[in-house]
Amino acid sequence: MKAWAWRITGALAILVLAGWLWTVIFPPPERVIRKRLAELSKSVSIGGKESPLAAVANASRMADFFTTDIEIRLDWPGASAQVINGREELFQIAKGVRSMIGGLDVQFLDINLTVAPDKKSAEANLTLRAKVAGDRDQIVQEMKLLLNKLEGNWRIQRLETVKTLSHLGFRKLLSYREARLPG
Repeated sequence: MKAWAWRITGALAILVLAGWLWTVIFPPPERVIRKRLAELSKSVSIGGKESPLAAVANASRMADFFTTDIEIRLDWPGASAQVINGREELFQIAKGVRSMIGGLDVQFLDINLTVAPDKKSAEANLTLRAKVAGDRDQIVQEMKLLLNKLEGNWRIQRLETVKTLSHLGFRKLLSYREARLPG
């Protein structure tokens, strides 16, 4: 009787180990996407003043997280809307920004993922929190990303800011203030 108990325990241990090994070798898309977004936030962040060569290399590494036909729509409170089309344009902007600022810390928080049933595309809603070195204010913005699995990697195809209630309230406040200013 004890021999059967040991065999069942051994078989269960092997099944648990095989299941764990399967998730390590073939992780679920949600885990892979979260890891890619964490890598992107590190890639976008700037530790300090970079040499021109390092700025180019880091901007190139960052651009690799996006598809070649990336479309970025940014609508920040108090600024005009901006559209970036294509990885090359994104690379040029990233290179310029990296050479201009002395430090930047970027984090993606509250990531909510929806993976399509075919597991080839996904949508991510998250909060971007960024802090520029020397600036006491933080940038906090809701973002929506569309990701596609291309060449074995999850890449961002579309990125856009989400207009939250506070965002809309800020615009309304600005337009009200401008209408009231004498001039």
